[in-house]
Amino acid sequence: MTLLQQAPHRLTPKPEEAARELGLRQTRKPKEAGQMLGLGERSVYALIRSGQLRSIKVGRKILIPLSAIEEFLNGGEK
Repeated sequence: MTLLQQAPHRLTPKPEEAARELGLRQTRKPKEAGQMLGLGERSVYALIRSGQLRSIKVGRKILIPLSAIEEFLNGGEK
């Protein structure tokens, strides 16, 4: 279902909704990163704590850049 179907009265979607629909987000939440990697959310947090998976913290939110997921999959090579 597109944003227009969900809220036809709203012509301009919120920026984060528009980016999500277009697939432009450059970061993923730990749960989403786990789904991409075939791991559980706890395993993703363990990888972050051990330094094997790079992350950024914005306020209380932890985000994993797509480039960090790619680096992890390539064995830590940039």
